[in-house]
Amino acid sequence: MNEVKEALRNIEQNYRLFLQQQFTFIGALQRTRENAHDMIRPVASVGQVQSYMDHHCNNSTDRRILNMFLNICNDLSKLCHKLETVHSGNNVTNGILERCKLLLSHSNDLSTIRAKYPHDVVNHLSCDEAKNHYGGVVSLIPIVLDCMKEWVTHTEKLPRHVLYNTSGGSAISEKRARQDVPARAAISQTPPSVHPEAQTSTSNKDGVQAQGSMHVQKKNLNDTENHSGKLKGPWKPPGRHA
Repeated sequence: MNEVKEALRNIEQNYRLFLQQQFTFIGALQRTRENAHDMIRPVASVGQVQSYMDHHCNNSTDRRILNMFLNICNDLSKLCHKLETVHSGNNVTNGILERCKLLLSHSNDLSTIRAKYPHDVVNHLSCDEAKNHYGGVVSLIPIVLDCMKEWVTHTEKLPRHVLYNTSGGSAISEKRARQDVPARAAISQTPPSVHPEAQTSTSNKDGVQAQGSMHVQKKNLNDTENHSGKLKGPWKPPGRHA
């Protein structure tokens, strides 16, 4: 969620720079529409702006400001897809994301949308420009930004277990795994059950083996001493004795 907020702040910062150049943007649209002989219909889609820049833009200033608008729209589209991977979704948040994706679609008709207070982008246009030409295209970015802020607000109110972690796994599974750890540890520390008779038999068997081992050691020691005793004293040859 922190990464989402940071990305949203970066886009807002770029949009503020763009907003300071709104008159430059309108001028670029006006000139490229003239070059395209497309002065009747309004600028009603992102794809239309892309076409103006690619085929009817004759100076670097116009290209720069049109490209700035398109880059902000592209960044917003990428952020929409990122939001889908962060949140498992409910009716409210999914509806917000679907609206954002629809607005940012290159073929979507923007001619009827208008950014409202506190946004004043439409107020900076003349009545003819706002109503018939540019009111929709200048309203696109602020409306989408408001939708994404609304998405963040709704998401932060939801329980944390409905959020996905950054590794792609579900936080629900992660929570269950943490809950299972004490149980697994308890199982691993419990010694295997042994029948009392089996324990007694094992103990007796060990005692018999220990006694047998002591008996063998004692016998070997006696044999050694007896053998050593036969070798004591001077050696006498067999036969007659003096």
